[in-house]
Amino acid sequence: MAHPSNNGNYTCKAAANFRSHSFIKESQTVVVERLSLTASTCMLTCEVKTLLYNVGLWILPANTVPSGTSVTLQCQVTVSHDNTAHLSHTFQLRRDEVLIYSITTTEDKVTFELNPSRAADSGSYECQVTVKEKSQKSHSQKLEVTGLQTPVLNLETNTLYEGNDFKATCRAPEEKGSLVFRFLRRYRNEEPQTMKTVPATGNSSETTLVLGQAGDYSLYCEYDITLVSGTRRSNHSNEEHVIVKVLTIKPVMNVLPSSNVYEGDLVEVVCRVEGAVKDVHIYLTKNKRILNETSSSILRHVFRAQEGDSGELVCKTEWRNVQKQNYYPFTLFSKPRLVLEPLELFEGDRMTLTCTVTVYVPERISQGTLQYTVYKNNVKITPSQSYITMAHPSNNGNYTCKAAANFRSHSFIKESQTVVVEAKVMLSKPVLSVVNGTLILGKPFQLHCHSDNGTLPIKYTLQGPKGFVGFVMVTRPEQKAIFNCPPIYKSSDLNKFICHANNSPQRPVEFGLVSQLFQTTKIIEPVSQPVLTIHPHMGDASEGQDLTLNCSVQSGTPPITFSWYHTERGALTTQTSKKLEQSFHIRNIKESHKGGYYCRSDNDASHTKQSNTVTVKVRWAGWKKGLVAFFCILLVLVLIIVVAFRKRLLAVTVTVCAEKMECYSAVITLSTVAPRELPALIG
Repeated sequence: MAHPSNNGNYTCKAAANFRSHSFIKESQTVVVERLSLTASTCMLTCEVKTLLYNVGLWILPANTVPSGTSVTLQCQVTVSHDNTAHLSHTFQLRRDEVLIYSITTTEDKVTFELNPSRAADSGSYECQVTVKEKSQKSHSQKLEVTGLQTPVLNLETNTLYEGNDFKATCRAPEEKGSLVFRFLRRYRNEEPQTMKTVPATGNSSETTLVLGQAGDYSLYCEYDITLVSGTRRSNHSNEEHVIVKVLTIKPVMNVLPSSNVYEGDLVEVVCRVEGAVKDVHIYLTKNKRILNETSSSILRHVFRAQEGDSGELVCKTEWRNVQKQNYYPFTLFSKPRLVLEPLELFEGDRMTLTCTVTVYVPERISQGTLQYTVYKNNVKITPSQSYITMAHPSNNGNYTCKAAANFRSHSFIKESQTVVVEAKVMLSKPVLSVVNGTLILGKPFQLHCHSDNGTLPIKYTLQGPKGFVGFVMVTRPEQKAIFNCPPIYKSSDLNKFICHANNSPQRPVEFGLVSQLFQTTKIIEPVSQPVLTIHPHMGDASEGQDLTLNCSVQSGTPPITFSWYHTERGALTTQTSKKLEQSFHIRNIKESHKGGYYCRSDNDASHTKQSNTVTVKVRWAGWKKGLVAFFCILLVLVLIIVVAFRKRLLAVTVTVCAEKMECYSAVITLSTVAPRELPALIG
């Protein structure tokens, strides 16, 4: 209890032993003083810090062992503490930074066994120990388990028919980890081939295999295991010998009454299976359509041959997932075929439509007895085998032909396929034009190449002064052949652009005309640098005179805009001219008009250029100069008179008397006598 008698200075000491050494350490001083009369409880705790000196990890019997060896991992910690008997240690064992074992114990050493060890146990191990919220790790130790268990292959059967499937199982009972099994086969002396790759379920894999060709095979399996250090592959398993028998279910096919079938004949088709295999299914098909089927060993089908029955009869047998088939082709009086020549037809070309029958029986139907009729849009146009005319929009349309024949009491009329005749329109001369109709020399521009007539698609190709520019394939009516062209600097270069147009590989190329380009194009030449000249010459003028500022350019397309500027007063005026020069007049110039002048020129090319600056000096007017001269002369005369007058006033006559009473007269210029000497001379 807190009490005045318990006040004072408190300390604590901690003692520990490690190996042959003893340690005693003292804490800081804690002053205890009761601050109030209320009774309270005071508790002093002496806390001793825990010291983790070392965590060690050992792999026994060695770091590299063969597969199947019993491996022990031992982790030990060295701790300094005042009460080691009750100290709790948390051990965590990791392989490749993945936790595989954890335990909390008062022991300072733990062991972990891998019995037996496998390749999946290979990796980098480390041990981490935590004591009183303090942790320390051991140095990493690498374990390498060499070798893999040889897999075992089991087959559902070793004798089967071609095309039959069977189950196969590959196992590695004692392996662990991520396994992927592969099933392989060897046929006679060929190289082994992989049949299937299957991920494992645990340490085995079961799958279904198929051998489609009869013969003797050797089957085996192997597996891969994926580790952090890489992928390892096992040895081959045991080889299983497999015999694949020929499946004798190929059908025998007979067509009665004979091999020659004609329209109107009654036809009987017989399909049968020769062999001892049971549960065989038989199908009769023509043009992928099933005519009949049966589960017995014989199939019979009777039909009367009609138009459209020409083709290939197929007798197909099926047992489980194995199929065999036989074919019987037969042809009747074929449908006529209408042929157009030439295939690529242009307006004005000579076109020929010919109706032919490629398959018929001379014994029953002779070529001479066949009757042909050609139709356009279902309207009869000629009772002959051929139709010749000129290609023209009026002759465009859908053409067919019919062939009629008689045999005994049967009449046959068959119609050909439809031939669409649409004559192409020949190309007109392509025309070049500048997009937007304006070309500025020295700037990129666009050219449009266009033929007024011609069937699409049309290929336009543009050549320029420096060769090939590009090509555009126009496939839709709204599409345009626009070419991006580099700048030209002379109007004459426009004549060097040529457009080619073509809509048929069999037709010559049409060349575009460029003469009309100058008629339809506004060519603008940017202005050159302007030159500013001053009148009067050299910019030396007198007040009251007129000053002329003439701004001119050597080249440029009118109209040209000229602007004049004063370096201090800014813009003066702007004028537009259809000539290459323009003047600005300043009347009755004054002193304020002196200074620097320059001009700028521009036209529709929007490329403004500026002249050099010219300095103008303004002299006084003549009357001002005379007046100044008069006043200067007058001032000089006045000064001369004043000076002369002053000299005469300052001259006096002085009489000097000597000591012998003799007097002398003399003229003394006061300017030559100092003031202090004058009384002596007079006295």
